[in-house]
Amino acid sequence: MREQARFAAEPWSATTRFRPVACVGGVPLMDIAERFGTPAYVVDEADIRGRCRAFRAALPDADILYAAKAFLCRAMATWVRQEGLGLDVCSGGELAIARSVGFPADRIVFHGNAKTPHELAEAVEYGVGRIVVDNLAEVVRLAMLVPPGRRQKVLLRVIPDIEAGAHAAIRTGGEGQKFGLSIALGDAAAAVVRVLRQPELHLVGLHCHLGSQIRTSEPYEQAARIMVEQLAGVRDAYGIVLPQLDLGGGQGIAYLESEHGLTPEEYATTVTKAIEERCATLHLPVPRLTIEPGRSISGPAGLTLYRVIAVKRVIDRTHDRTFVAVDGGMSDNPRPSLYGARYTARLIGHRPAMADHPVTLVGHHCEAGDVIAENVPLPADIRPGDVIAVPATGAYHYSMASTYNLTGRPPVIAVADGAARMVVRREEIDDLLRRDVGL
Repeated sequence: MREQARFAAEPWSATTRFRPVACVGGVPLMDIAERFGTPAYVVDEADIRGRCRAFRAALPDADILYAAKAFLCRAMATWVRQEGLGLDVCSGGELAIARSVGFPADRIVFHGNAKTPHELAEAVEYGVGRIVVDNLAEVVRLAMLVPPGRRQKVLLRVIPDIEAGAHAAIRTGGEGQKFGLSIALGDAAAAVVRVLRQPELHLVGLHCHLGSQIRTSEPYEQAARIMVEQLAGVRDAYGIVLPQLDLGGGQGIAYLESEHGLTPEEYATTVTKAIEERCATLHLPVPRLTIEPGRSISGPAGLTLYRVIAVKRVIDRTHDRTFVAVDGGMSDNPRPSLYGARYTARLIGHRPAMADHPVTLVGHHCEAGDVIAENVPLPADIRPGDVIAVPATGAYHYSMASTYNLTGRPPVIAVADGAARMVVRREEIDDLLRRDVGL
């Protein structure tokens, strides 16, 4: 399938079809609901692999690292490894998943604004390719963990002071954030000096990350120019040409039919041009680019299946609303309550007899804010027992899921070539009770 056709499917995955029946990866979604129950996360393996390949094709000379925080399990880590991408991890748990599937250590970058000594030790012991230094104290702490005779490659995360991202909570490129080393306050320059004084550390480049769900290329263009200027500043001050530039991730996707995500081609064209032009002006060799897409690889590949529990019409002085309540909610998708995120939904399993009308799709948790989608069009004759599919749930759903109200987290069902298989099982009551050691 051509990449243009692939991205035209948004917000649904590339293999999603609704006629004659709703299918993903050649598997009827109702079969998944009946076999594995609801709620359930469904992940389109072909779509994920296709998006990995699209980034590699758009940036053949760059290092593409999948941002594990978006969605990670052993199956996902395996697909990423097989497609030739690296992995961006930001916790000991994410590193453990990578290690469990034999992910090449040299293709791993370890992030984090407050990496614990234990996490740093694990990263050094496994031999991860690069560690991103986020604060001044981390320099000496990391150097002390490097065994004699070895050098650990590091990147410095600097703040380009660019505000970008769909919500204030996911904008990380500006001053005043907990992430990165300030250029304005001199912390970035101080970090360069500290790293260069540590023989156990090898400074190979600079890193930044603007934020998340960025659907235009302009902020990346601005960041690329600023970061090249910082590389030139290091050269001029210390006579060192750093060979790598990591611009982070955050490329946005579509959550609604009216939206469009930032494609790898659009991103690549803008960023490579900006880097090359600024390097030429500053007489600097073009660095090897690293990027860290997460949501833009796994997000559109996922959908969540819910079963309708109740339909309720509510009328008061200001509202005439229909609530459609399902068997999941904020425990499997906290994004609406955290960020005001918007979603669409679709009835599957049978053809409705009545036209769509706007409803409020809500969860089953004891919170008024447990809303999955506001004013989403669903058939007026929707009823308990029906199954609903919500697209674009492959990123920051499984990874941010909770057990609120002691509700077990849903399974992850991978589909490909007409077959469905469970890659993460449902969390049952026994799992929750097993952790409770009693009085």
